Amino acid sequence: MAWLLRVRRTPLISSAISHAKTLISQHHLNNNNALIYRPFAPKPVCRIRNYIAEMHKTAFEGNMLRMIRREIQYEMEYTPPNEPVAELSSFTVEDRPGEQWIRLRGKYGDNEDIKIEVTMFDGSIPISKSNQNTGADFKLHISLIVDISKGEDCDVLQFICSAWPDSMAIEKVFTLKRNALPGPPYVGPDFKELDDELQASLQEFLEERGIDEDLAISLHEYMLNKDKTELLGWLEKVKSFLER
Repeated sequence: MAWLLRVRRTPLISSAISHAKTLISQHHLNNNNALIYRPFAPKPVCRIRNYIAEMHKTAFEGNMLRMIRREIQYEMEYTPPNEPVAELSSFTVEDRPGEQWIRLRGKYGDNEDIKIEVTMFDGSIPISKSNQNTGADFKLHISLIVDISKGEDCDVLQFICSAWPDSMAIEKVFTLKRNALPGPPYVGPDFKELDDELQASLQEFLEERGIDEDLAISLHEYMLNKDKTELLGWLEKVKSFLER
């Protein structure tokens, strides 16, 4: 009986060894006798899911592209920006395409240089209904940093100002030393805390140099136009990216 069991096991063992050899022979060995791994091909379901995801992405981007083209067409046909002017009041304009600010330069008398850094719209305040004489329910705000200097060896007199649609207001006044050590300067008291006569004198000081309500009006017109120009530039960049 034991002999019969040994006889019956032998074909089973031989069959298992033969099957193992067949599996090994199905792999290819490289020159270093290392086994080359052959990954399984993705199942048809995975390929279908990837195809559907790619189609969805393509349709989504195509829809975005159509909306952007439509927006560009609308802006160009109905509210196209004007060519930016080279001067505002008595100041030359240095525009910064793609950035949210511009620089103005001017002179006063023989020895005063004026440099003004101007932001795009950076805030707003609501308008009360009793004072509302325009279609808007808020007033946009523009910040200015005005530097007035008298030669390389002189300190800089700096004003922080707010340009509203119809007025120019001083917020801070202080002096800056050229080539000073790094560190926050003393910026003086709040402008509204100064004596009324001193406030009026400093306001007149700026107005004599062309930094007045007329400049505020011109800056708001300029920034409205720049806002349109920058929007179109941004739309064109996004469109160009999606078209690649």
